[in-house]
Parts: sequence; structure tokens; C-alpha cells
Amino acid sequence: MEGVNSLSSISDLDDLARLLDRPRLNIERKRSFDERSFSEMGIFDNVNSPGGWETPVSSARNSFEPHPMVAEAWDALRRSLVYFRGQPVGTIAAYDHASEEVLNYDQVFVRDFVPSALAFLMNGEPDIVKNFLLKTIQIQGREKRIDRFKLGEGAMPASFKVIHDPIKKTDTIIADFGESAIGRVAPVDSGFWWIILLRAYTKSTGDTSLAETPECQKGMRLILSLCLSEGFDTFPTLLCADGCSMVDRRMGVYGYPIEIQALFFMALRSAMSMLKHDAEGKEFMERIVKRLHALSFHMRSYFWLDFQQLNDIYRYKTEEYSHTAVNKFNVIPDSIPEWVFDFMPLRGGYFIGNVSPARMDFRWFALGNCVAILASLATPEQSAAIMDLIEERWEELVGEMPVKICHPAIESHEWRIVTGCDPKNTLWSYHNGGSWPGEFSVYFLENTFLTKPIFESDKISILYIFLKPPGI
Repeated sequence: MEGVNSLSSISDLDDLARLLDRPRLNIERKRSFDERSFSEMGIFDNVNSPGGWETPVSSARNSFEPHPMVAEAWDALRRSLVYFRGQPVGTIAAYDHASEEVLNYDQVFVRDFVPSALAFLMNGEPDIVKNFLLKTIQIQGREKRIDRFKLGEGAMPASFKVIHDPIKKTDTIIADFGESAIGRVAPVDSGFWWIILLRAYTKSTGDTSLAETPECQKGMRLILSLCLSEGFDTFPTLLCADGCSMVDRRMGVYGYPIEIQALFFMALRSAMSMLKHDAEGKEFMERIVKRLHALSFHMRSYFWLDFQQLNDIYRYKTEEYSHTAVNKFNVIPDSIPEWVFDFMPLRGGYFIGNVSPARMDFRWFALGNCVAILASLATPEQSAAIMDLIEERWEELVGEMPVKICHPAIESHEWRIVTGCDPKNTLWSYHNGGSWPGEFSVYFLENTFLTKPIFESDKISILYIFLKPPGI
């Protein structure tokens, strides 16, 4: 990783040193505790201990009695385990016997398993994560077709299901690469999450043998071949269809969504540390370094929005035909939504949802921005500004619930046009401004990926924002 950072100027320790003197983010005054608090639940009691978060295994080791909520969560997680030939290979997406319509929630989703995998790694149970990584890379090798079209060799499944035959006493895996998904969209993020999880497993266990296996090396190269291939692109960002990531329904995120770009950046950095230094590996490393250079510049320059940048965009000239054009994407200032001017504080900023020709999606997307901090896609100043924005707009982005996936929610005529009248993504529901608990452990990923620290208060803030239970 040191090689990447020195070559691509990702880490800037001088800037970080200057920022360490800034006032600490004070989350305490934003809490609205009733009878419970995080301190009473013991959630933050041992975050700085060598063992990390308190779990049934680690808490027993430290003679700490976890809160009953933690034990209930682990019990629910273990009930969701999926077994293939007697070995656990993942967890189902949802465990709800009250629901009559199961759809595909009884399957193991690649992206949904990541937070479960991190929990198992932190609890000293890496075998299930290893089984999952090996099983999904085996599935990757299958031929993938949707109707008469063949998908790229490196495409990873969105999910898979284990079919048990009690009569023949056999287990069969059925994978979905998008051919059965609602909307028939292949998951772009699955390959990135797989690489990131492989890196997390390697860093957590110290076991490099899994990543060095021919299967995992080939799997990484196939994924990288898909996203680093040359085509008609004029930008280093990845062009994607709507519904290709966690926001897996039509929500107007087609183009270059922030979530995919942040995961792409993190996956590139992760792969860089795991590829072998053979002929094939070195070739990909060179391509990764070049892409990291271009991608970090593009995202930090064109996706970033703060008060000053908003004023600059508002005064853009249009129809500029020159390589020196300031308004490179020919964005019409009148297309800036009115809510942005009220939402943008004097102190703070964020990566907007999407940038493409004549279009800027000014919506705030939580996952993309937080991953940008964790992966060091955001500069130290930008990381601090994102946390400042969350503090300044706490009521809108968090309030009394876990963080909202996006803000603001779309409604009325815009909702009909953008979502296609999707009844699941109605106002402030599901992806459309809904509140979801966190997708990952900030402390674990910070220790896994970052080469420069983020502020202690900011780490606590991201975690609190994502995991804050309703009513706290």
C-alpha cells in the first residue's frame, strides 16, 4: 500500500497534521436520550481496547457482560446462517417468518453479507468468511447469461441460494447474476465488496495464503479486467445502470453514482495490496496506480460540493467550447434545485450523488460519502467537511433514526418520473430517504484500509450515525 500512496498522492500527512488542531466534533449535544444511552448499553465502552468491539467471545475474554441486545443480535445472526455440505457459507438477507412473500430474501447476498462477515471476523470466527469468499469465487467461474447475452467473465453474483435435497442428500447452489433479479440488473458492487472483504479477512487473520491462491488471484484479475477495460469513456469513473448497487431499484442513480465510485476506489487500493508481484500482477498494479491518480482527481474536483463550489456553479457560463472551459459538463445553473441552497451550510461539504454531461445529482448519499472517508478518497479537509455537514444538518440526515440513505426524498411528479411510480420507494421509505442501520464497522474498516487516521471524534460520529437505534 505504501507504493500506491507515494505514487498517487492519496495520503497527505502535512494536511492531516494541520487539521488535527481543529475543534472536535461534539456528538454528545446532538443526542436525545430517553431512558437508555449508548454508555448504558456498553457499545462505546471498549472501542479502543486491543480486542475491539465487545462480542460474546471477546467480552468473555475481557470479563465483560454484554448488553442483552448484543446477545439477541448474535442469536439472530446465527439463526440466519446458510450451510452448504455442512459448512457455513453466508447469512440470508432477511430472517422474518412473519412475511408470506419471501422473494429472494432467503438468499445470501454478497453486499449484505459484508457486515455479517465483519462481525464474525471481529468475534474471532474467520472460517465462515473464508468459506464465503471461496464459494463466491467458484460461482464467478460459471457461465453467465441473460436471455441470449453473455455477461463478462469477471462478473460476481448478486446472491446465491443453497437448495437442500433431503431425499438425495445433496446440496446445490443456484446463483443470480441479475438474470432473476427485479429489473434484471447485474450488480456492479458485488465484485468490489468481494475484494474489500478479502482484504479485511487477510488483515484480520494475518493469513495471506487465501489471497495468494490461484483462484483468488484470478478472481481479482477478472474483476479488475471488467472495470479497468478501455472503451468510449472520457472519465475515470464507472458508468453504471440504475439499480446496480445497494440502491437496487430505479432511483435515478444511473450514470456515475458516488457509491460505486467510492467502492471502486477502495477495491482498487485493496487489490493493490494483494496482487502478486508476477508478470500479470505487475501489469494490473500499473493500471491501478494510473486509475487511482485519475479517479481521485476527478472525484475531488468535480463531485465535491461546498458553499464556495455551489456559488461557482451558480455563476457558471454555458456552451463553452474549449479545453479551458470552466463548466466542463455544461451544467445549466437553472437546473440547481432550490433545496440545495438551504441545505448547504457555510461550514461543511459532501460528494454529490452523480456527475455526467449536463447533469449533477445534488442528493446526499450516506454510504458513498462515508466509504469515501474510509478509503481516503476524500482528502483530510474533505473528510472533516463531510462530518461538519452531518453535524450541521443532523436533524435532516439522522434525527431520531439511523442515517438516511439519501436526502432529500423525491416526491410527487419527480417521484413518478424518477422511480417509475415505484410503490416501495415512496416518500421517506426504503431507498428514497429511508433510515437504515449501518452496512459496516467503521473501526474495523479504518484499521484495515486507511494509511492515515481520521479524527477519533469523527470515527465515533460515523459509527453513531450508522448504528444509532430508533428512539436514542
